[in-house]
Amino acid sequence: MATPKTLRTCKQGHQYYKSSDCPTCPICEKIKAPASGFLSLLSSPARNALLHYGIDTIEKLAEHTEKEILALHGIGKASLPPLKKTLEEAGLNFKIN
Repeated sequence: MATPKTLRTCKQGHQYYKSSDCPTCPICEKIKAPASGFLSLLSSPARNALLHYGIDTIEKLAEHTEKEILALHGIGKASLPPLKKTLEEAGLNFKIN
């Protein structure tokens, strides 16, 4: 049985419905999402995972192996294709062991 959605209000005053106990406001997440760059291609969990570890440029991403990036909480296999494409367009690759 699915958990019922409850109405919540974030610190900014946005109202939203959520069924999990995650406190993240989806409206705030949309507002703070970048409009361009490789981070704009990712979901919020993937973007937040990279930012948490200080990976905010494509050059910093290239300093890590694919395995290291996949090990970050919030990064899934679906995040890899846009990351690989962006690295390729910049003439870069994931670090090789």
